[in-house]
Amino acid sequence: MNGDWVQMGAADVVVLSLAYVLGLLLTKVPYGGYGVLGLGVGCALSVKCVWRSAPRPPIWLIAGLLGLLANVYFQCRIPAPTATDISYLIPPASTPKQEWVVIGEVDSVPQQTRSQKAQIWLDVKQVNSVTGEVQYINEKPPTGNLYLTTPLLQATGLYPGQIIKVTGSLYRPQPATNPGGFDFREYLRQEDCFAGMNGQQVEIVQSRSRWGWWQVRQRIVRSQIRWLDSPAGPLVSAMVLGNRGVDLPFDLKDQFMRVGLAHALAASGFQSSLILGVVLALTGRLAAKVRFVVGVMALLVFVGLTGVQPAVLRAAVMGFGGLVALLLERKVKPLGALLVTGVLLLLLNPLWIWNLGFQLSFLATLGLMVTVPSLTERLDWLPSAIAPLISVPIAAYLWTLPLQLAAFGVLSPYSIPVNLITTPLISILSIGGMVSALAALIWAPGGSALAWLLKYPAQMLIFVVDRFSQLPGNAYAIGTISALTAIVLYSLLALAWLHPWWRRRWWLPLLVGLGLVVIPVWQAQNDLFRITLLASPKQPVMVIQDRGTTALINSGDTATVSAAVLPFLQKAGVNEIQWAIAPSLQPNIQEGWHTIAAHLPIKRLQTVGEATTLRSLPTMPSQSLTVGQSTLIGSSQFKLVSADPLVAELHLRNQIWTWLGSLSPDQQSTLHQTNTLTATQVLWWSGKRLLPEIVATLRPDVAIAATSPHPETEAQLRQLGSQIYAIDRDGALQWTPSDGFKTTLDSRENAPTAL
Repeated sequence: MNGDWVQMGAADVVVLSLAYVLGLLLTKVPYGGYGVLGLGVGCALSVKCVWRSAPRPPIWLIAGLLGLLANVYFQCRIPAPTATDISYLIPPASTPKQEWVVIGEVDSVPQQTRSQKAQIWLDVKQVNSVTGEVQYINEKPPTGNLYLTTPLLQATGLYPGQIIKVTGSLYRPQPATNPGGFDFREYLRQEDCFAGMNGQQVEIVQSRSRWGWWQVRQRIVRSQIRWLDSPAGPLVSAMVLGNRGVDLPFDLKDQFMRVGLAHALAASGFQSSLILGVVLALTGRLAAKVRFVVGVMALLVFVGLTGVQPAVLRAAVMGFGGLVALLLERKVKPLGALLVTGVLLLLLNPLWIWNLGFQLSFLATLGLMVTVPSLTERLDWLPSAIAPLISVPIAAYLWTLPLQLAAFGVLSPYSIPVNLITTPLISILSIGGMVSALAALIWAPGGSALAWLLKYPAQMLIFVVDRFSQLPGNAYAIGTISALTAIVLYSLLALAWLHPWWRRRWWLPLLVGLGLVVIPVWQAQNDLFRITLLASPKQPVMVIQDRGTTALINSGDTATVSAAVLPFLQKAGVNEIQWAIAPSLQPNIQEGWHTIAAHLPIKRLQTVGEATTLRSLPTMPSQSLTVGQSTLIGSSQFKLVSADPLVAELHLRNQIWTWLGSLSPDQQSTLHQTNTLTATQVLWWSGKRLLPEIVATLRPDVAIAATSPHPETEAQLRQLGSQIYAIDRDGALQWTPSDGFKTTLDSRENAPTAL
């Protein structure tokens, strides 16, 4: 009888825990909390009919109410600026930029960004105008966190605790302006930050030191880099401390991500397991209480060095649970420990439910718990030491793949073999890096000497990753899958785990899952016709997807390619550019094309002008596009009307799109006099002033400006009844024959239009 009550109690806890998690997951669904409440009521009324040993009806009612409260709790914990936050000083985007002088306390060690700047978190103390006038909000000094970027030299030598004075411009972080792009505003909001600053000059007001784990971390990193140099030194440090506290070269970091080894650079359960394993092995002859204390201290040091991150806390809490079980001489139920850990962390911060690192960490751990035993059993024909090495990466890959497809839309075909090959190297570097770190805290030269012993394993790991990252198809883009598809895929994995019939026929859910991913992607690629004008700050960029054929008009510079073009193509499932047109080949634009070609093959490139060549990419077939020449792109057509100034016509599904480059008034007058331009359905131009006669000749139904259009031109277009879009205001613009125009950002001035 007591056993039944214990079992019922465990079932009750599971139901309540899952209800809380479900309530958080449904925060992105309108009235999702009430949905959980309704589900709880429904289960209370009917679940006993199909599940006799199910929890009692009151438990289901409490679970439904708990899910509703979790939904409300999530909304209450969403960060919001205080009444005196510095973001309230930032003027509207339409006003000219203003310089400010911000005085604040450095709250983090400077780290390098992809744009070769230094990024610092600043705790605001005072804000002045450039004239020296002190600014106030509601009669109080501004406060809050500030995301500061400065030139690298300006940030040299800064450390937490210093008071600095920064001169530069403030801005409000923007949401994702391209489909599937990086949401900078949401990223900063998760850090309780609502303003950014482009700093130009930094002056130290007060040099004071504030003790923190950053000092320990810097001592370890400097010791390991001293004799290992770069990139081996930063790699070893990142494998011990996580890449958030180490300036690992971005090209190496990208290579690890492409081959499916990003987890090796993130502090997680692997490192905590190694730490506990070593500690328990070294203290094997000591009393249980002593082993418990030493283990807890090791976990606290691990969390302190790596930082309070969801994945790190998950590993530490589960490690603590294992130590408690060891102290009490009781067995740990892994699934129960994972569920309790998740609920505890989500009680601490419910916003972590949407943290990708948190999600991947739990899914990978769940996969290891439920799938590795069955995989190892099926691999019993292999030596007992090798079978787990194969089953572990397969299980982690299977349970994280649906989420990765939903978030990134990319497959890493070589992930499993790369993990198999590199696991011994990663283990050696992780254990050796931890020993080196401990020695560096005692005597820095000793830590450097021990780190030097890891030189060849680190170089070998970099070599393996580099070779696999250069193989064709190392990151195959299939496009992002829907949340519903991801849920179905996880349901199939759960069936293969829970139901013996499906477990014996594991190949059946595998085939169904492949079909759910491959068939819709194949069908969408072959039926899709879509025009995308990307939100690129400096150069206009157009992507044409026409039934499996992809064309790219303009590339932009390297920054535009990395931030806008490549991420969009990846999440759109583009693995090859069949046609590319380069209207300009200035040196920075050539670098942009070079960056694209390093990631995606370009079958054919056409340049504008007879004397233009693409010298930086001699292996790419290219030819010049002359005035009056037309090029077929699938069912579409690109016609160069004028090379200087740039004017082109695109015939897209029985429509004429006219693209005007940056034209001077004299060039516009010449075009008008020569009758070069004709009426068009869609006008795409820079946004600068157009002569009234040019607008009257074109008479577009839709006008798309790269930047906010000139007021006179905008007024004339509105008189003609044209629908006006501004990419810098509306974000990227997409057009399909069925849905018309859709903007990435919400704009009250425009509504989607079908032509």
